[in-house]
Amino acid sequence: MILAIDQGTTGTTCLVFDTDGELQGRAYREFTQHFPKPGWVEHDIAEIWSVTHAVAGEALEDAGVAHGELQAVGITNQRETVCVWDPSTGEPLHRALVWQDRRTAGRCDELRLHGHEAMVRTRTGLVLDPYFSGTKIEWLLRNVDGLAQRAAEGRAVFGTIDSWITFKLTGEHVTDRSNASRTLLYDIARGEWDEELCAMLSVPPRSLPEVLPSIGTFGTTRAEALHGHEVPVAGVAGDQQAALYGQACLDPGMGKNTYGTGSFVLMNSGAAPPLAPPGLLTTVAWGIGQRTVYALEAAIFVTGAAVQWLRDGLGIIEQASDTEALAASLDSNDGVYLVPALTGLGSPHWDPYARGTIVGLTRGTGRAHLARATLEAIAYQTVDAVRAMEAASGMPLTELKADGGATANAWLMQFQSDILGVPVVVPEVPETTALGAALLAGVGAGVFSQQHVVEHWRERSRYEPRMNEDERASLLHDWQRAVGRSRGWIQA
Repeated sequence: MILAIDQGTTGTTCLVFDTDGELQGRAYREFTQHFPKPGWVEHDIAEIWSVTHAVAGEALEDAGVAHGELQAVGITNQRETVCVWDPSTGEPLHRALVWQDRRTAGRCDELRLHGHEAMVRTRTGLVLDPYFSGTKIEWLLRNVDGLAQRAAEGRAVFGTIDSWITFKLTGEHVTDRSNASRTLLYDIARGEWDEELCAMLSVPPRSLPEVLPSIGTFGTTRAEALHGHEVPVAGVAGDQQAALYGQACLDPGMGKNTYGTGSFVLMNSGAAPPLAPPGLLTTVAWGIGQRTVYALEAAIFVTGAAVQWLRDGLGIIEQASDTEALAASLDSNDGVYLVPALTGLGSPHWDPYARGTIVGLTRGTGRAHLARATLEAIAYQTVDAVRAMEAASGMPLTELKADGGATANAWLMQFQSDILGVPVVVPEVPETTALGAALLAGVGAGVFSQQHVVEHWRERSRYEPRMNEDERASLLHDWQRAVGRSRGWIQA
């Protein structure tokens, strides 16, 4: 058996797979979201560990894993979120600053005005945006009393969520190349922390984790940390890279979209880091030994989080699945569009100042319209990302491999196919993020080979486009008008 820990933005999922890739056990639990100020998003990492520890135990029990049957642990995680803790005691020194947090937007503007973006872009493949980890670490160093001195003395360390979970499991302060590549501090071509970037943000390199290949040994779990099991953590990757692996996109040109809190389109670009055009990112897909595989990425910040907002913020649905019937109850969107720029806009706009916008409201607008507009927005944003990727790669997309929780929504998957104009293919295991973590760990532990990853990918369902070109063009035209309103709200 292999345990996959998928530590996401709103909850932790743990899945247990056997060595044939068959799912044997699962468990899930949400944790608290903290919003101390507008645009600020935080997590309590002590709570994240408590939830993760409990859910891992529930999944192992659900699978009936006996002592000695567990072979390895794989970890995948919400990326860019920054944790800080005391390495001696394991005590958290501040809440985590979540990837959605926008408090450093002004600092990113300042760095851009001082001419740093070209260097950042060249070395990291990223853009200067508060989405990424580096300026979050700098904010903590500047704003938490005594933290800068503690970090300089080795009494405070930073890491992304994978580092925190691995530390709690094994006591090691490590990360993998895919997560390191999301920090604004890592040179993706040389494969090491960049001294100049660290100096730019006043981050002591000693406070950062050791960077290891994504496939290999990260440490051995302590029995008390994993319900009596002492096994290697043998695979680690950021959630989107793990999903790319779980979708068996192991060759250049293969890609996928994961529908989660946000949506992320990644395309395997091979052994050389590509120069991404505006609107896209270059990232590390995974590392195997001395070899690094890269990917082009389009990052959409808010998709599933918009559905959660309908549930928790507005109270117009009781559960996410309610949106499917509500959307299907209408013959059209009646001109209602939602741009879910609740934390700014990502690819291809990269506008941290955009704000959520609803256009087209009338007295006849009801909860079904808002539910449909939210689902449509998920699909429209995916089209924007895919078109940018097609322009960058020069290759038209022939089908979209889709995974994540939203693939359970048949109405959304059909609309995605319609508005994109290509088939949407859903795998047999929709949680390919967790599956990817398990496969990485399985390869890392020597349980199976990469060929096994390809051979065990299976299609569950396929959605073919049915919409005519005129209707597609009209809907996308009105969507772009709504996006323009979202981005121009300050001037308006």
